[in-house]
Amino acid sequence: MPDSQPPPSHPFPPAPAPAPAGTGPLLLCGAHLSDGRVVDVRLSGGRIEAVGTAGSLAVSGRDDGTRVDLGGYLLLPAPAEPHAHGDAALSAAAGGGPACDDPEDVQRRATEAVLLQLGHGATALRAHVRVGDVQGLESLAAVLRAGRALRGLAELTAVAVPRVLTGAAGADGLAMLRDAVKMGAGVVGGCPDLDPDPAGYVEAVLEVASEHGCPVDLHTDGTDPARLARIAAMAGGLRPGVTLGPCGGLGRVPAEVAARTADQLAAAGVAVVCLPQGGCTGAERRATAPVRLLRAAGVRIAAGSGALRDLSNPVGRGDPLEAAYLLASRHGLRPEDAYDAVSSSARAVLGLPEVRVEAGFPAELLAVRADGLAGALSLAYSRIVVHRGRVVTRTSAVREFCAAAASAASGLPRQGRGGAP
Repeated sequence: MPDSQPPPSHPFPPAPAPAPAGTGPLLLCGAHLSDGRVVDVRLSGGRIEAVGTAGSLAVSGRDDGTRVDLGGYLLLPAPAEPHAHGDAALSAAAGGGPACDDPEDVQRRATEAVLLQLGHGATALRAHVRVGDVQGLESLAAVLRAGRALRGLAELTAVAVPRVLTGAAGADGLAMLRDAVKMGAGVVGGCPDLDPDPAGYVEAVLEVASEHGCPVDLHTDGTDPARLARIAAMAGGLRPGVTLGPCGGLGRVPAEVAARTADQLAAAGVAVVCLPQGGCTGAERRATAPVRLLRAAGVRIAAGSGALRDLSNPVGRGDPLEAAYLLASRHGLRPEDAYDAVSSSARAVLGLPEVRVEAGFPAELLAVRADGLAGALSLAYSRIVVHRGRVVTRTSAVREFCAAAASAASGLPRQGRGGAP
């Protein structure tokens, strides 16, 4: 199945049996690492048990399912998706109107979106979901059901996103936000730019987050540096953390103002999730945050996908490797730093433990047919995804040339299961 295609539509995919970590040892054989080593990696109990030179490790087992040949593949920590929209995903084909709020439709699309992004390599995802207004808590409930059905394949966390939280009109939204957390939303968020009192909105979100010990993830275009400074001042020290995104407007203010704002965000420990693949629901303009400036100031930068084929971006792919590619090609990040934005930094934003291809770390891995990290970001079609120590999805691509071309130039590259990447 091509990378850009979601799984076939169906009312609801069968819920996989929850797969506990440690369903059996698994040996990944002959994988290349980004430092140039070729290794075997043994997984057990949902973690990396051992890493050794190729051919040095063994695994007990009676069938071929205990071994995966990764010859020609680059093995990496799995990406994570820090900014998706579960209730709006895959709705662009609905005829140009807003996404359908029918709970069954929301659950179906949210499920397909997770499976599509899992195929790209994202084993953990954070989905922003609107609460209040007409849909109440139904869309959130649908996304939470999708997450439960997919447990064992991927980890899905929902962000409750109310529209208005201040004044008389905001009373219902504030009550709805508290109910959303009790229902199972793991993060509180929203878009202060849309509230008549943005500072009051942020204060209300931080209050609910403090009450329940939840992270905060706010939408803002970042065009008002003074507002970002106020958020930083209010959020400083809040644990388990505050994230802003997409902050594309910060790149349109004078450089000295942006640099001062970046210093304030860094001092407050506020992370920024940029969206290099395009806009997202609630973002007025498509622009990417000034990632190099923010990184230089010490701000943790992660990269998300944003819109996935909704009205904000009807061609959104939801591919973390594409996000990393854009950070490298358009914004001048080294491939290592670009991939960090969709892997290690993205996991940190989600509050997940670090992953390294070393013994003792979680077995959340992505194998890409490539000769190095730059090649993986350039043309990464074939992928094998490992979640909790087991292979959960594979995408295979074969490149062939017609007989006439092959006879004219026998040295043409050919990509297959046993060939070179």
